[in-house]
Amino acid sequence: MGQLGEVVIFLASAVIMVPLARRFGLGAVLGYLAAGILIGPWGLGLITDVETKLHFAELGVVLMLFVIGLELRPSRLLVLRKLIFVNGSLQLALTTLALWPLAAWWLGDARLGFVIAIVLSLSSTAIGLQMLAEKKQLTTPYGRSAFGILLLQDIAVIPLLALIPLFALAPEGEEAGGYLLPALKAIAIVVGIVVGGRYLLRPFFRAVVKTGVYEIFLAAVLLVVLGTALLAEWAGLSMALGAFLAGVLLSDSEFRHELEAGIDPFKGLLLGLFFIAVGMTIDFGRVGSEPGLVFGMVGVLMGIKFAILLVVARIGGLRGREALSLAFALPQAGEFGFVLFKVAVYEGVLEQQTVDPLIVAITISMALTPLLYFVNERWVLPRLREPDDDKPQFEGIPDDHGEPRVIIAGLGRVGQIVARNLSMLGIHFTALDFDQVHVDFVRKFGHRVYYGNASNLDVLRSAGVAHAKLFVLTISDIELSLRTAEMVKRHFPDVRIHARARNRQHALELMALGVEFVIRESWLSSLELARESLRAVGVRNPSQYVDRFREHDEATLSEQVQHKDDEEQLVRIDRRSREQLADLFEDDREALRRGSGGDGG
Repeated sequence: MGQLGEVVIFLASAVIMVPLARRFGLGAVLGYLAAGILIGPWGLGLITDVETKLHFAELGVVLMLFVIGLELRPSRLLVLRKLIFVNGSLQLALTTLALWPLAAWWLGDARLGFVIAIVLSLSSTAIGLQMLAEKKQLTTPYGRSAFGILLLQDIAVIPLLALIPLFALAPEGEEAGGYLLPALKAIAIVVGIVVGGRYLLRPFFRAVVKTGVYEIFLAAVLLVVLGTALLAEWAGLSMALGAFLAGVLLSDSEFRHELEAGIDPFKGLLLGLFFIAVGMTIDFGRVGSEPGLVFGMVGVLMGIKFAILLVVARIGGLRGREALSLAFALPQAGEFGFVLFKVAVYEGVLEQQTVDPLIVAITISMALTPLLYFVNERWVLPRLREPDDDKPQFEGIPDDHGEPRVIIAGLGRVGQIVARNLSMLGIHFTALDFDQVHVDFVRKFGHRVYYGNASNLDVLRSAGVAHAKLFVLTISDIELSLRTAEMVKRHFPDVRIHARARNRQHALELMALGVEFVIRESWLSSLELARESLRAVGVRNPSQYVDRFREHDEATLSEQVQHKDDEEQLVRIDRRSREQLADLFEDDREALRRGSGGDGG
């Protein structure tokens, strides 16, 4: 079968299995894994060269790390330093210490047991992040914790790749110092990527953009990502880490959104291919010949990591459901285990017969994670009743119900202006924001601002929404904004809501929820711009026209609320509204002409 035939098989399996998995609520990742099992050597046997496909599919993980890097400006990395370096290091250290005695007992060698323990301590970046991103949970406290832990593990791959050869018994006359040169080369390459990226990437993309050819821009994006990944691999590091560094370096550039949009289709396809390849690598022959060993490894590995993740979550401030969600998200071993164990075999640290059952156990643990996370969401969390002191993560908010009381949800540009005006008049308010950068910035000015998810009922109760007169909703994320408005309306119906809408459709959705006052974020500034523009071209009394337009548009918006989900009716109302407005303007102009004897401007 030719390569084109294999491509058709991959696409067909994904098109069939992923929608089926999503249909039953299992998620896309599990669908891809099932597709891999179906077409792999132990399924229908349609694809046999699994090793090559897995190596190529790792580009999906590389592209995913690049996109994640784009989302992480250096300022955000600084904010996440505790999650990365405290929670991440704690998870890695505790898991290694827990697995080490078991691995040493199995091999009868403490030195090699340590190698196996630390490699199995790594979780799957591809499985964990993709699963949380698919469920839109990366911005939750446990999603941020998962990201911090996984990022620390990816960083840890660098020294591990350099240190694993040191565990081999050096030949006579060869010293461990011989590995100093590769380590220095790795450091030099990383420094080169950082320095070169900082001073060369932006001018490079500016030059590419000037060509005006979008396809060349896409080619340049892929060149940068794959080039930095190959540089990192040449230095003996993780390709994913090289791509991540490139993404971080470009996160503050003016091209960030265009880069993400360009790379996203490639990332999605290749990441799906990676999961299919993982499914194909499950060696059911080894499972059948040594089921006790393989499933014993899987059970012990996932059980220990689950328990330690719960401990780390507690130490990190997560409670109850959120701690459980973190533990269910990362109990598997990771894809870097394939790479590190291959290095260990190549360097003579471990025997191939020792590594084989470990590879199978890693693969099965990765395949089981989406299924276990589904079980957690569908059956475990709904039955978990938390005690009063076991609530989701957010900062403690003092119980102060002074009057008048205002709650502000979201402290971006709009929320900060509202807060400053309230503060100027001495009006007490409590503000909530899910972005630690905003929280730290506004707190510098002495305001009561707290980190918390305003769509979380426990956060709203702790903030004192039940005692508030006004809830000001300025969250920029449309989905989160609507979820918050619905939560406040359902549980605190007596609280008046004033909301900022990103666009007309967002405004319609908020009004349909019963929000008392909605303002589109660019509405007033657009009206003022229109007023001055009319004045500049000689229209007399432009405010008359702008005020008439404003009244008419707001009346139209109120009418459209009843038909917000009927696109045909919305278009019909909009067309009729424009015709009516044109007639009103013509009547006004005619009246002005009669009154002045002129043309009215």
